[in-house]
Parts: sequence; C-alpha cells; structure tokens
Amino acid sequence: MTRNRFLLLVAGVATTAALGYVASRRNWFLPRGDHGRGSIEYRVAQYGARVDARLRPAFSRAGVAYPPAEVALLAFKDARVMEVHARAAFGDPWRYIKTYVVRGASGKAGPKLAEGDRQVPEGVYQIEMLNPSSFAHLSLRLNYPNAFDRRMGAADGRKNIGSDIMIHGGWWSIGCLAMGDDAAEDLFVLTARVSKENVRVLIAPTDFRLEPPRSIMHEPRWVAMLYASLNEELKQFHRKA
Repeated sequence: MTRNRFLLLVAGVATTAALGYVASRRNWFLPRGDHGRGSIEYRVAQYGARVDARLRPAFSRAGVAYPPAEVALLAFKDARVMEVHARAAFGDPWRYIKTYVVRGASGKAGPKLAEGDRQVPEGVYQIEMLNPSSFAHLSLRLNYPNAFDRRMGAADGRKNIGSDIMIHGGWWSIGCLAMGDDAAEDLFVLTARVSKENVRVLIAPTDFRLEPPRSIMHEPRWVAMLYASLNEELKQFHRKA
C-alpha cells in the first residue's frame, strides 16, 4: 500500500468514527424502528416488575411509600455516585433510598460552558423527557441548559453552550451520566411512575455536605454563586447513616 493510500484510509476511518459519534448523539432521541414497541408505557410494562423488585425493599427500609410523591437524584462528579432520595408527600422531609455508581462520565470539576467541552453540567435540573428507544438502552434527558446556564452564558458572551445532556444506560459517556442498564431501567421506570415533573436532579462537583465549596482556578466568578446555591440545596438531604 502506498503512503498516500494509507493516509486516505486512516482519514476515512477517522471520519467514519466521527460521523458515527455525531449520529449516535443525534439518534439518542430518535426511534430505532421498534414498530410501536418504543413507548414509555411499553418500557414500563417490560421492565416494571424487575425494577419494582429491586426498588421496593429500599423504599420499605426508608419508610417511604413506593412509588413516592417526589424524587431527587443527587450526582457527585468526583465520587461518581448518584444518590436517590424521595418523599411520600410534598413537604415531607426527604429520605435517603439508595446509591448508584455512575459507570461513565467525562470532564472534571466545574460547570459545562460550551458544546464539545466534554463537561458534565453542574446545577439543579429537571427531567425534560424520557426516551424509551435510546441507543443507550434508556435515557432521561435533562433540561440543560436551564435558565441559570443560559443567563450566565449570555453574560459571558458564550453562544454555543451545549445541549442533549442525559442520564442513560451503558458504560460510556461524553458530557452525560452513564449509569449501566439496570440502573437506567430503575431511574426510567421510577420517573415514569412518579411523573417527570416530580423529579429533580442535582449535579455537584463534590458532596458539599462533607466539605464546604471551594473556588476552582480559571472558572468564571459566578461559579462561587452556583456552588453556594448547590450547598444550600444539599442541606435538605441527609446522607446515608
């Protein structure tokens, strides 16, 4: 093989891989040709019994009715864990339910600032939609960028601040939280049973219940305000005894 043909082959492989990544990102929220089986109701019926068997004991130990009225998911980037908290009625104290390992996440401490920076965002988010036909098994899409993200982006003059941030199955992720398939089933079915409007997601660089927020070098000044807000939010949630 000539040198030129070799270079063309390498370029072709790299281009195909890049296009494959872009296509997979775009297709996370497109149907996979499931012929009517790709509905939220179908997936709840498909996975519900085994999810209930996994979750009911944890809710019972916490003394919270299953399904609860409200759920909070607390993700800590440095420890790569996600805690589930719930309450049986609005206004009740939050109770710890269980912890999942985050199987895949990219980036470092600090908020997401731009498309392609590989950062998992930081802040308080809602579940925007459930995708029953995700290429990553099942997906829960966050409402990133939220109002705070957009406001800080505009203040900084950052125009392309990214989108399509998800909690999903599988074991790899770029900017999202990959939970593994069993955990994705649990979170998907739990959210469907509770209603996505009653699920909040808090993502922090570390658990501020263990140590106070610290400034991060080279980050925008408003990050201190974000971390102070996250610190206050976390005070509602008791850690596992």
